[in-house]
Amino acid sequence: MSSVSSAYQPSHEDFAALLEESFGRSEAQEGSVIKGTVVAIEKDVAVIDIGLKTEGRVALKEFNGPGRDQPLAVGDEVEVYLERIENALGEAVISRDKARREESWIKLERAFENNEKVQGVIFNQVKGGYTVDLDGAVAFLPRSQVDIRPVRDVTPLMGVPQPFQILKMDRRRGNIVVSRRTVLEETRAEARSELVANLEEGQVIEGVVKNITEYGAFVDLGGIDGLLHVTDMAWRRVNHPSEVVTIGQNVQVKIIKINHETHRISLGIKQLLADPWEGIAQRYPVESRLTGRVTNITDYGAFVELEPGIEGLIHVSEMSWTKKNVHPGKIVSTSQEVDVQILEVDPVKRRISLGLKQTLQNPWEAFAEAHPVGSEVEGEVKNKTEFGLFIGLDGEVDGMVHLSDLDWNRPGEQVIEEFKKGDVVRAQVLDVDVDKERISLGIKQLAGDPFVDAGELRRGQVVTCEVLEVKDGGLEVKIADSDLTSFIKRAELARDRADQRPERFAAGEKVDARVVQFDRKARRIQLSIKALEVAEEKEAIANYGSSDSGASLGDILGAALRRANEKK
Repeated sequence: MSSVSSAYQPSHEDFAALLEESFGRSEAQEGSVIKGTVVAIEKDVAVIDIGLKTEGRVALKEFNGPGRDQPLAVGDEVEVYLERIENALGEAVISRDKARREESWIKLERAFENNEKVQGVIFNQVKGGYTVDLDGAVAFLPRSQVDIRPVRDVTPLMGVPQPFQILKMDRRRGNIVVSRRTVLEETRAEARSELVANLEEGQVIEGVVKNITEYGAFVDLGGIDGLLHVTDMAWRRVNHPSEVVTIGQNVQVKIIKINHETHRISLGIKQLLADPWEGIAQRYPVESRLTGRVTNITDYGAFVELEPGIEGLIHVSEMSWTKKNVHPGKIVSTSQEVDVQILEVDPVKRRISLGLKQTLQNPWEAFAEAHPVGSEVEGEVKNKTEFGLFIGLDGEVDGMVHLSDLDWNRPGEQVIEEFKKGDVVRAQVLDVDVDKERISLGIKQLAGDPFVDAGELRRGQVVTCEVLEVKDGGLEVKIADSDLTSFIKRAELARDRADQRPERFAAGEKVDARVVQFDRKARRIQLSIKALEVAEEKEAIANYGSSDSGASLGDILGAALRRANEKK
């Protein structure tokens, strides 16, 4: 009995050793992931034997989740997280969620370090993005990282296992940020590289118009997009790509250029058609005239379509003979049919210069024909400048009256003040320069040239003058019976210095003077009262006295005056 008793009833020391061994194992196992076996399923709870002569209970919902719908059965081996080996009910406290989360973090950290993709399931929408189940660990998917292009409805992507790239991890805070867009971009880049490698410049391929923008259209070439620029759609001017293609349309395009580094592909449709610029110089010889349609108007001119694919430019300077500072839109309008003349053809630069004004008569030529030099014209004062007047004439041309052609006698700066804009004046045509587009007019020429009308006026002649104005420096006078005016300087008013005072004279008074200079060509006349007195003195001495007679100069002049009076 003693031996049997000792076998089934351990001593106090044996029990203490067994208890210590059990507690030692429990301390090592608590807080770790261990394996267990499902021994029973009771309603919504699974009973799991984790060994150590104890069992634990786990809610069935912990075994289910996004992308995990496999049913749990008795006998299945599962991994659970052991929180406590025994609670107040004598059961182990275990968790499947914590086990899965612990396993996931270890795997995710390894994937993050190796820059590897991970599998996950989008299962909920939160502020700014979505939550993703990474086999137990919950990650945040920002809205901007869902797809390459903005996605309005994410419903088709939810609940579907798919790869993600981990962007950021913080185990202490339990934060994980993932991206689906990065995975798509890598996949797309690999596919693009493979597709681009099979394409060649100059190859003709069929594609589908995927998108249309202001500057062109994107064409799907079977997984990779190429840009069909608006300038490569047709040889003619295309204002908007929608004039040539529509979304969903199948188009034949030619590969113009491939950038293997950026995978950008430039496409063209017009390159599949004959180049209309070939033989352009023969079809459009210089100085030939034809009709075209205005397609576009800019600040510097207007483009005119001569045939499909061929346009020429009418520069603003070639639009009108007279309208120099006017916007081209004030002269022509879009879609207008116009007659033009070919000015220049450059096949290399693909440029044609056109002229609009060349198809119309040069208004300066027309004016010269209608108004030869010497004829009189009438027009309105358009502008006053420091050098003359501009007069509006027939044919929308202007003529200029220079300051020197305003008056024969008075300074032009003075005379021009008598005119104002809007005045209608008459003038004489002096010159017409068609090449320089200039018309010279004269107003004073209508009154005749006083130097021409002066007759036989000569140097030394004595003339009678009327005082027009008394000035400090002398007298402004007009020669009697003529339109000639002159200025007698103060020093020329008398022989004696005491009498050289302008105030001795009055406006309207008649005085005699001697012509000391008369140059018809230089239009210059100079008068002197002093010279007249000196000449009269010499004549009196010669006729009525001698150097040794003893007669005074006063006696001689007095005798000369008496003789002159007696003759009268």
